[in-house]
Amino acid sequence: MNSLTGDRIEVVAHQTAKNGKTFCGDSYFFTITDEYFVCVLADGLGSGEFAYEASAAVIDAVKQHHQESVETLMNLGNAALLQKRGAAVTIFKIYFHTREFVYSCVGNIRFFMYSSKGKLTYPLPVTGYLSGRPQIFHTQRFSYEPHSKFIVYSDGYEFQGVKSLLKGLFPVRMIADEIIHHYPKLDDDATFIIGSLL
Repeated sequence: MNSLTGDRIEVVAHQTAKNGKTFCGDSYFFTITDEYFVCVLADGLGSGEFAYEASAAVIDAVKQHHQESVETLMNLGNAALLQKRGAAVTIFKIYFHTREFVYSCVGNIRFFMYSSKGKLTYPLPVTGYLSGRPQIFHTQRFSYEPHSKFIVYSDGYEFQGVKSLLKGLFPVRMIADEIIHHYPKLDDDATFIIGSLL
């Protein structure tokens, strides 16, 4: 497990490669600044080395430019995939001062946010994948409550009852442990990132 804890957010991520392979086709990156938290999850098409190469190219682009807008980051990630295999990609930024998050996704990656008041936010993804071809991205903006939790995950996972996973006062590390225990993955690359806004 990989984790990050700041004054405003706590995040835990976990990843497994298909059938214990060396290369995982999923890649992710997150970081925190005084102003925002940014996260990207990329799922390279297929599995193995070329899937990893595609998803890692998106991550590198976002790492180098994470101060840019979500839409710009999606365009940079897309450009990085020219002549590569292609990838499903989710990028979102959480802005602490305005208590909003900006989200964009192309492909089969799921995102849920559960507020302390019991509201579940589920932005609809756009079908397809990034491949370097010019694309228009659908960027959505949502407000969030303090003490909300979120989860983003690749299609290697099929969770039943996401709401029940996120509600309650359990810390994110405990929820992550529960997911790992109840959803052991072998047959596909699988990644989840779970966070709590403090």
